[in-house]
Amino acid sequence: MSLDPPLPLLVADNISKTYSHNGVDNAVIGDVSLKLYPGEVVSVVGPSGCGKTTLLNMLCGLLPLSSGAVTWRGKPLAGMPERVSYMLQKDLLLPWRTALGNVQLGMELRDNSPAEIQQRSMEMLAKVGLGAFHTYYPSKLSGGMRQRIALARTLVTNPEVLLLDEPFAALDFQTKLLLESDMAKLVRSEGRSLLMITHDVEEAVSLSDRVVVLSHRPSCIRDVHAVNLGIDRTDMMAARRAPQFTDLVRLIWSQLEVRGNND
Repeated sequence: MSLDPPLPLLVADNISKTYSHNGVDNAVIGDVSLKLYPGEVVSVVGPSGCGKTTLLNMLCGLLPLSSGAVTWRGKPLAGMPERVSYMLQKDLLLPWRTALGNVQLGMELRDNSPAEIQQRSMEMLAKVGLGAFHTYYPSKLSGGMRQRIALARTLVTNPEVLLLDEPFAALDFQTKLLLESDMAKLVRSEGRSLLMITHDVEEAVSLSDRVVVLSHRPSCIRDVHAVNLGIDRTDMMAARRAPQFTDLVRLIWSQLEVRGNND
């Protein structure tokens, strides 16, 4: 007996975004449809300025749609969906709070007891390797450590889905690989879904189950690539050494360089 395929958590159906200024329309997102399934890691790549962040903000209700529809768990989008966390490129840590205090912030905004907030926040700091630094303030921490705290703050509320907007773009290569591996372990081991915007094609291929390639604006989906590297998807160096890795990276780069008639 065959099992029914899982229902998607997120469905974007022919969504678009156009800004108007002084009577002139500027179409940023032309026509995009995509899905995100439970436990799936998907990256979205595209040329600079194609509207990747705009797309992510539309998917989580931070920007209104010009047309189309977005549903989460089968229900029309109405504000930020439940059990969805958003992580930005900048860590946005509060300088007057310790590492622990910053991680606790997300839970403090919800109906959690002080004891639960303390316990879960310390556990999450330990998972990102910063348990011993819980009393440190952001000014005393490196960029990579600050981003680990931001990741812990994103995960501590137990989200089902993570939305990431180029979270590791400002980090050096070695730190980026370590954080990518840590994030992959935390996401995949707990069956979370992840939708990430990135300009780094190698990052997208090494992390993801699928890579969505956007065109120049007004953006549409140029292609979608399933990533089958045949290795442990939590080891970023192993992923980059896989035989299929380089060929797929080159193919995606070639698609990013192509401009359509309306680009």
